[in-house]
Amino acid sequence: MADQKLDNLLNLALDATGEEREKSINLSAGSEKDSQIWDVIVKYSGDIEALSGDGIQAVPLLGGFAVVSLPRNRIRDFAEHPQVEFMELPKRLYFQVRQGLEVSCFRPVQEEEGLSGQGVLVGIVDSGIDWRHPDFCNEDGSSRILSLWDQSAQPESGQKPPKGYRRGVEYTREEINRALSLSEQEGNLLIKERDFSGHGTSVLGIAAGNGRASGGVNRGAAYDSDIIAVKMGIPGENSFPRTVELMEGVDYLVRQAQRLGKPMALNLSFGNNYGSHRGDSLSEIYLTNVSNTGRTVICVGTGNNGNDRIHTAGTLDSGQKTEIQFSVSSREKTLNVQLWKSYADQIEISLVIPSGQRIGPLSEQTGTQRYRAEDTELLIYYGKPGPFQVTQEIYFDFIPQKEYIMSGVWRLELRGRKIKDGDYHLWLPGGQVLNPGTGFYYPKAEETLTVPSTAEKVITVGAYDSRLNAPADFSGRGGGGLTYFKPDLVAPGVGITAPAPGGDYAVVTGTSFAVPFVTGAAALLMEWGIVRGNDPYLYGEKVKAYLRRGAQPLPGIEKYPDPAVGYGVLCVRDSIPV
Repeated sequence: MADQKLDNLLNLALDATGEEREKSINLSAGSEKDSQIWDVIVKYSGDIEALSGDGIQAVPLLGGFAVVSLPRNRIRDFAEHPQVEFMELPKRLYFQVRQGLEVSCFRPVQEEEGLSGQGVLVGIVDSGIDWRHPDFCNEDGSSRILSLWDQSAQPESGQKPPKGYRRGVEYTREEINRALSLSEQEGNLLIKERDFSGHGTSVLGIAAGNGRASGGVNRGAAYDSDIIAVKMGIPGENSFPRTVELMEGVDYLVRQAQRLGKPMALNLSFGNNYGSHRGDSLSEIYLTNVSNTGRTVICVGTGNNGNDRIHTAGTLDSGQKTEIQFSVSSREKTLNVQLWKSYADQIEISLVIPSGQRIGPLSEQTGTQRYRAEDTELLIYYGKPGPFQVTQEIYFDFIPQKEYIMSGVWRLELRGRKIKDGDYHLWLPGGQVLNPGTGFYYPKAEETLTVPSTAEKVITVGAYDSRLNAPADFSGRGGGGLTYFKPDLVAPGVGITAPAPGGDYAVVTGTSFAVPFVTGAAALLMEWGIVRGNDPYLYGEKVKAYLRRGAQPLPGIEKYPDPAVGYGVLCVRDSIPV
């Protein structure tokens, strides 16, 4: 039975069997395999901690949000408490992996103005950091990292999470410095955090590395900033970071900045493709709210879905029929399709499987609908609008009954019955989890921003190729669906030299590595305004406004803002007011 205090995926996950959840990429995000304890995101009022105890643990976050862990069979009962306003299933996150100081006009402000990020914090939530890398150490060998929270670590004797949180281990600057003073083997026993992918090390190096390992050649943007880092936890073996770890990490960083009394530029270089892409999920609303807390700027990448076949859209009139075709390649183990539309529109939906069997027209009813398409089970869920959204989702989860989903051409048939708006959007999973042959036959590059880059108050950053002076085709793009324009601007994101674990450098590409240029730029603007006293209110949306104003045009684009590049190309020099 659907509960209106729960989001669509949480309702469906509770209705699904354990086997169905295990085979679904989205429905399994609430808990570890075989665990009956689930993590959920909660919007609440009053005292959420009063509901803790007897197997329920709540971690309050800023702005009336919380991460709550509780038994699966008590979720619906928990939602009945008057303090609970809405609950959301966590979503899986994907790192956005795919030269830039000169073209982004950093050199004049670094060398002529002497801006280096001093007095401003750079915060990062990512895959971790190589805390030994010389680029994150001072000239005397001491660490520039004020604190490091490894959400994935298991506390040992004397170790504990940060105050107010339940997972991982917090390492202080003193502990990191002690580890640096020891031999590598001994130090690694004291600080066990590692960045196995190198993603976080590269991202942080672009934003705040001082280039010591290269004699200053590969110096980053805010190279004198102090650093606070969070390695996102992965809840289980062969698992993935989720929005709950993200929200706790952001919460920790903002609280640390408030405790230290310093402004912070915060970098998020990951996202996912689930949601209405309208900024109305709890994680997006949380980021918008926390952007207004303290002297904070949050920068988020648009993702790398711009040239993938995972989004399509159209407009439907009353009485009109349309067909959306998508291919499923062989050996595809997981797939879901989201159809988002205005709740005001009434649309008749049928699904035709590759063998020609027709399912539907579907019944618009609450609760989970199950259909069998040969060796593939379909879970279909009609959502309702929630307290924070006016859109409606129809969600299709494809569950293989053997090993793989039925391959071939699938068709969704839509017929407008009573149309007031008419726009519809469909998304497949992002993060390159699908085989190359799976995708829509007529994809749309517009509105391929990943969530949470669609949050209103963050600075949304795409990528461009600074060598060709052209937009990067993989960079996620905006469109007309949001009531505010995204992306805000683009920065170099192709062929970037950045720090890598082990004290070396690597060449990286992707919107992940465009974002830290803007994060570093925000730190320099806040140093100029807040630290130097030129503008004590230069944070939040004001930084975004200055960066938009200073952005430079690209050849061939005449009208700004543009769905691919926003207000233009990052230029720090022209973003500082004169």
